[in-house]
Amino acid sequence: LLIMFPLKPTFKSYLLPVQTDLKKTPQPPIKKLEAKLLPGEIVVNEVSFVRKCIGADSSHGDLWGKLICTNFKVSFITHDALPKQRFQVANRLLGEHDVPLACVEQVVTVNDAKGKQKVLCSNQKLKFNPTELILYCKDFRIIRFRFDEAGPQSAKKVCLAIAHYSHPADPQLLFGFEYVGKQNYGSLGERVNGVDPGGGLQMPLFDRPSEWDREIKRTGAAEWRVCSINEGYVVSSSLPEYFVVPVSLADQDLKQYLCFFTAHRIPLWCWNHPNGSALVRMASISDPLQQRKLDQRICSAITKSHPQRSDVLKSDLDKNLPNIQDIQAAFVKVRQICVIGFWDESEEKWLSSMESSRWLEYVRSFLKHSAEVVYLLEGKHVSVILQEEEDRDLSCVVSSLVQLMLDPHFRSLTGFQSLVQKEWVMAGHRFLDRCNHLKKNNKEEIINQYPAAFEFTETYLTVLSDSMWIPVFSTFLFNCSQQRTENSMDFAKSKCIPLGEEKALRFPPVWDWSQQFTSKDQALFNNPMYVGKGATCVQNGTVKSFRRTKKNYSSTLRGMPSSLRNILMDGHDSLTLTRRNSLVPWLKPDFSQIREVVESPTERFFRDWVSRPADLQGMLIPQLLPSHLALWRLYFLRWVPEASIPKGGSVTAYHKLSQLADEVEMLQSQLRQYKGATPASTPTSNPSTPSSDHSRMYFKAVSTHEPSSTPEYLSSSFPFSPVGNMCRRSILGTPLSKFLNGAKIWLSTETLANEAL
Repeated sequence: LLIMFPLKPTFKSYLLPVQTDLKKTPQPPIKKLEAKLLPGEIVVNEVSFVRKCIGADSSHGDLWGKLICTNFKVSFITHDALPKQRFQVANRLLGEHDVPLACVEQVVTVNDAKGKQKVLCSNQKLKFNPTELILYCKDFRIIRFRFDEAGPQSAKKVCLAIAHYSHPADPQLLFGFEYVGKQNYGSLGERVNGVDPGGGLQMPLFDRPSEWDREIKRTGAAEWRVCSINEGYVVSSSLPEYFVVPVSLADQDLKQYLCFFTAHRIPLWCWNHPNGSALVRMASISDPLQQRKLDQRICSAITKSHPQRSDVLKSDLDKNLPNIQDIQAAFVKVRQICVIGFWDESEEKWLSSMESSRWLEYVRSFLKHSAEVVYLLEGKHVSVILQEEEDRDLSCVVSSLVQLMLDPHFRSLTGFQSLVQKEWVMAGHRFLDRCNHLKKNNKEEIINQYPAAFEFTETYLTVLSDSMWIPVFSTFLFNCSQQRTENSMDFAKSKCIPLGEEKALRFPPVWDWSQQFTSKDQALFNNPMYVGKGATCVQNGTVKSFRRTKKNYSSTLRGMPSSLRNILMDGHDSLTLTRRNSLVPWLKPDFSQIREVVESPTERFFRDWVSRPADLQGMLIPQLLPSHLALWRLYFLRWVPEASIPKGGSVTAYHKLSQLADEVEMLQSQLRQYKGATPASTPTSNPSTPSSDHSRMYFKAVSTHEPSSTPEYLSSSFPFSPVGNMCRRSILGTPLSKFLNGAKIWLSTETLANEAL
């Protein structure tokens, strides 16, 4: 009975229940996972409960969050922190886990249950619900997301959105147009918070005659003038509106000649040597019947511009250098070798694969040919014409390298930026079409061999390359200035943006680094070893500056016997520069073993230069032996965990040198203060006090009482981090290397347009 009918409880409590004070223990508010949007940026699709893969072998350390696709970037928002967080330079336009859509090379979706993978292209359909998304990036990153707990339809929509917006069909769909329209223009057409190109920058953009005039005066090119026949792009769509031509060539003559040149690209002046020799670039002459006649007229005009009326030599780059297709193929091979081979191959096989890619061989060929052009300008005092079919690819590389070797101005940060602006952007390199497959890594080789001659670091060059994928800046966004003007005018008209007196939307240039980085992070661009014009030194307690005079402009031979003039000329006034044998004796490590035959002028010139100490404010010639050429490690291997050396690599020397340079700056400042101070006003600052925040160096000097040790976060990948940026787990049980080889990853978009895995 007790079991069937239990007794009711009779105990009664007369105590009040304990009251919980909710005010004393408030629940922390849950922050919403939302992306930070720039002006003109909108969210296209998003999916929650996404896992970003971090570890290479397991899911340990993976991050949970929300994956968002905007019209600018792929953004992963999380409250979790990266495991073993290492220092990473912060970009003001991008979050820690953000990838610009322009940086996405290919989008691969995977379904574990069905055992399917598919390379998604724009406007393609996806017949299965993805369980995984892999982004292959143009900066070598491999980023992976898992959708195990996410909504299948939301995951599919995000994948399709990323594939669609990462490959827009029209230039006006690039995010830069929306950004500039919202950021820089008000409803009445007035400029709002915009960057006026050339206004706040201390460098020329070469989009106005006055800036070309200043460059003419800087180089002493008295017999050259600014030409404006292309104003409004009426002559050539790929040439700038203003460029420099010989004084003896009238506008009327140029208008008659232009129809015989490919794409109407008439000869353009690049630079003048102090001895009067000029570097000129031009497209090929399309009409064979006019070839000799035009060559004579152009060369005659260039000869008249030389004080000594020296000869003019022409170098055919299409015959003497690798073509664009070979260079692109080599770059694709290097990318796969660095990302896959470093992890999946032995050291011997990796080095063999690197050699078979021919990448360093092509780098060497550009350096060697540029050195030969330097010999002609410096040693023979003759002007040189660089001729290429369309004058928009190889000429950009060679003309830039020649000027880097000869003019120390272009080895400063501002000078280098103006060089890229002049020889690449304004000269009409096809950035939009090329997608930067033709990497300008040759300059990095010269920096490795002469680090103290350059004001900037390889971190700067790497960040500059990464800026190609941020479509906010016009610098690397278009094929030419005319394309930027035409598209921005059409966009402004379609969006009813009144431009007022301006011809087109004024995109900010990439050279305004304050838009991307803080002043502190920009200090990573400064080379502590740089000894340039105006660099200070201390002698006997007196602060002095290095100055360059014409006398020490170069440490090379100043002239050649008249009997040797024209020795390299053939019957058609063109320079015979073969890819083999031209500098073979110079490349030998021991000049005492040079063959007994009479030494050529070229060999004598380079032997004389090599035998003298390098003048960092004069001419620099790169060493071209295979042992002197190295892969640009920071650019190619920064995301590879196996290649990262904790507290090692060149950054350790950079850390120490930066501290020393900062201490030197601090002592120089104190010397100036003591020199100008009276006894009553003598500064009392402690010499061991670290320098102020105005120092050019990222790493500051430490007190003499503090130990100077390498920070824990430093590695050979500094200031980048491979954590979370190189996830190479197997796909459906298949090693990533096999999957990539089968998928033809990182080939051209056209190749994969109709290809499904």
